Amino acid sequence: MAETPKSLKEGGTIEPVREILWGSAAGVRKYETADELPEDMRKLVVKLMVVQADTEFASIQQHRPWLDRAPTLEDRWIESRIVADEARHGLQACRILRDFGEEGQRYIDELLAKREGEHKLDAFNMKFDRWSDVGAFTCLVDRVGVYQLRSFQECSYGPLARAMPLMLSEEQLHLNFGASVLRRMVTDGAKYYGSLAEAQEAVRKWYPRSLDMFGHSNSETSRRAIEYGLKRWTNEEARARYIEEVRKLLTPYGIELPPPEFDRHVL
Repeated sequence: MAETPKSLKEGGTIEPVREILWGSAAGVRKYETADELPEDMRKLVVKLMVVQADTEFASIQQHRPWLDRAPTLEDRWIESRIVADEARHGLQACRILRDFGEEGQRYIDELLAKREGEHKLDAFNMKFDRWSDVGAFTCLVDRVGVYQLRSFQECSYGPLARAMPLMLSEEQLHLNFGASVLRRMVTDGAKYYGSLAEAQEAVRKWYPRSLDMFGHSNSETSRRAIEYGLKRWTNEEARARYIEEVRKLLTPYGIELPPPEFDRHVL
């Protein structure tokens, strides 16, 4: 098991990235090519990858204005790293879609044509109006993305499983950065574009959208993804883990989480 650097651990409690253990679910068949997949599983992989790529490309659009507006040189460098990471992750998802022939290419063309405000998930149609939005988004929304990637990490579809270790390593930088932004706003807000009150407001804005990202409770899609060995947890199981993790992370900063049902659009 590869040990996570201390600097990354400070941003949360995401477990260390492991080497691939492809298709670890007992009794689940392993697939190496798109042609091998049963039709229903094929549609599900395509659906999951379209959503994954869409979030990556949308995040680039949200971060881009802050490349030269972040408060420090280090923040601007990390913003550039995040944009590059998201572009690579979107490319990775599209490479998987290419394996699905004309259907996959059609979805790729649609993804590349999308503009701000046209994305599937609400969290990716919202602008970063203030620096606190950047911090709360990378701390909260990117953390949901890590849960989604971790659920694919040992899945039954080889090309998807093999893409996960590097993506997870890169995403952990984002989480640490987001937690750092919120922490600095609380401890030295005058210098870092904010205050405890503004950090609290940003968390109240992004936390409900983060919880929505896990999907509907009792989701049939979630159930089928587990049945096919594509995911490890139901939506509600992953959401409960996330809520506890974020609570432990933000409470020491003096930031309170709203109730889980607050301002929710997807229940």
